[in-house]
Amino acid sequence: MMSFAYSLLAHDCANALQSAGLDPYVGFMHRDRPGRMSLALDLMEELRPCIADRYVLTLINNRMIKDDQFVFQESGAVLMTDDARKAFINGWQERKKESIIHPFLKEKLEWGMLPYIQAALMARYLRGDIDEYPPFLNK
Repeated sequence: MMSFAYSLLAHDCANALQSAGLDPYVGFMHRDRPGRMSLALDLMEELRPCIADRYVLTLINNRMIKDDQFVFQESGAVLMTDDARKAFINGWQERKKESIIHPFLKEKLEWGMLPYIQAALMARYLRGDIDEYPPFLNK
């Protein structure tokens, strides 16, 4: 489930960076490799604990995904059933609608907007509009 959440978040971060006019493939912390969205992975680092990790832990703690919704293969791979994936994505979309107060902007926004806000702040920093990049630090 963590891997699936990370994939969804990486996709959201890549879209956010592109909407801010940044290339998601040219990163700072992650080495550039063909096909790797290095800047999206960089942005994802600060958002992973509060978005992806917390969401998966909520699913586990609230027993929203059950043991029987996984298929264990001989190779050691563990796959989610179609029902589990559907529940996961539906919950993910609902989670993105929940509101927070951004610690730097002091404005109310939805979790789903957070990658876009951080990408815009990153673009402003890279263009010299602000003196430093304000990372998202959730309490």
